[in-house]
Amino acid sequence: MKRYFLFSLLALAACQNHSDSADKSKLSTNIVNNPHTAGGMDTVSAANKPTLEFRDTVHEFGTIHQDEVVTHEFAFTNNGKTPLLITSAAASCGCTVADYPHDPVQPGKGGIMKVSFNSAGKSGHQEKSITIHTNTVRSLHMLYIKGEVIAPKNSDKLPTE
Repeated sequence: MKRYFLFSLLALAACQNHSDSADKSKLSTNIVNNPHTAGGMDTVSAANKPTLEFRDTVHEFGTIHQDEVVTHEFAFTNNGKTPLLITSAAASCGCTVADYPHDPVQPGKGGIMKVSFNSAGKSGHQEKSITIHTNTVRSLHMLYIKGEVIAPKNSDKLPTE
């Protein structure tokens, strides 16, 4: 019985110490609010959600040589009523990388999603997509880059794939 009581006290103390040392830089959970309920959409909650509005969602990078890296900046704005959180941005291929703001984007403010495509080992027509996860009503947003990769500059190498 003494062991059980001592163990319970240690566990309680550990939990209290853990909560005291919580990282104060973490975001509040009230910023993530899901308006979808079992009864349908909570339209009041949905009306207060952030938005993610891009100026353009497709970028044509034209013709580039194999082994070149091209970058495009997709500008966006949060026209919603609460802070926008972008939780991830995943590309359809390892040759494409998306860099995005990790801090909340306040209502009325904007940001840049920087997308880079590395054409090493690629040839021909290329189309890549970037899936963005957010705290908007829609939650998923898509960006696209496309273009043509031709033989490497100053090389006798033949393109692969």
